[in-house]
Amino acid sequence: MNKPVHPTRAEAAAPGRRWRILYAEDVRELREVARMALTLDGHQVECEADGQLALNRITADPSAFDLILTDHHMPNMNGLELVQHLRELQYPGKIIVFSSELKPPVAEAYFALGVGHVLPKPIFPSELRKVLAEL
Repeated sequence: MNKPVHPTRAEAAAPGRRWRILYAEDVRELREVARMALTLDGHQVECEADGQLALNRITADPSAFDLILTDHHMPNMNGLELVQHLRELQYPGKIIVFSSELKPPVAEAYFALGVGHVLPKPIFPSELRKVLAEL
């Protein structure tokens, strides 16, 4: 008698692109929740604790990621500075910014740099899945 085969969460997730993601976030718990949720959905995820570390990772291998998720408020290098550097490097991938508070001129600066989405925190996995499906 054959046992029924149950798909993994990644297999059961809505069809769509599997992203190679770099997530820059200074709050360890938020990095871990995002990593777990996105990995279960079939994405490859690496995390860095601030913008400078994320920039170092991208600079070491510019083609390693096709999506950058970044917090705005971080030590050493904030999200806007990270995005400015990514644009100077001509990073071709998608960028999504998360922030608990963002003044309109800062959000406008992100959009001027070609950021696809600026999302308010907290970000729930279901919301992030919806945004990823729209990319």
